[in-house]
Amino acid sequence: MKLIQEFKEFAVKGNMIDMAIGIIIGASFNKVIDVLVKKVLLPPLSLLSNGINLESKKIILRESQTNSEGVFLIEEVAIRYGQFVETFLDFLIVGFTIFMVVKFINRLNKKAEDPTDKSISTPKNIQLLMDMNSLLEEQNRILKENK
Repeated sequence: MKLIQEFKEFAVKGNMIDMAIGIIIGASFNKVIDVLVKKVLLPPLSLLSNGINLESKKIILRESQTNSEGVFLIEEVAIRYGQFVETFLDFLIVGFTIFMVVKFINRLNKKAEDPTDKSISTPKNIQLLMDMNSLLEEQNRILKENK
C-alpha cells in the first residue's frame, strides 16, 4: 500500500510527466534527425564518394554456400562496418544539432535575463529579484544617510 502511495506522489509531482514528455520529444527529434541524415545529407555525400552506399560496405569473413537448389547451407559471416559508419555519422549529426539547439536556447535565456535589454520582457522571477535588489539598495542608502 505504501508503494502505491509513493508512486502516486511521484506521478503527481510531475517528475514522471516531465520525463515522458522528454522521451516523446526525444523520439520525435530522433525521427527528424534520421530523415535529415538519410535523405538530406547522405545522398550528396554518396555523390561525392562516387555513389558508394555505406550501408552495403562489409568485410566478408566467410562466404555463404548454397546447394544446387539454391538453399543456404552456410550463411555468410561478415563485419558490416558500413552500418557502423552510417550510425556514427548519425550520432555526430545528432550531437552537433543538439549542441546548436542548446546554444541557441542558452543565448535566448541569457538575453532574457539581461536587465538592460528592453527588447525582451524580463521573466517574473528575475524582475522580483531586481525589485528586491533595488529596495535593499534604497534601504542601505537611507540607513547611511541617517547615521
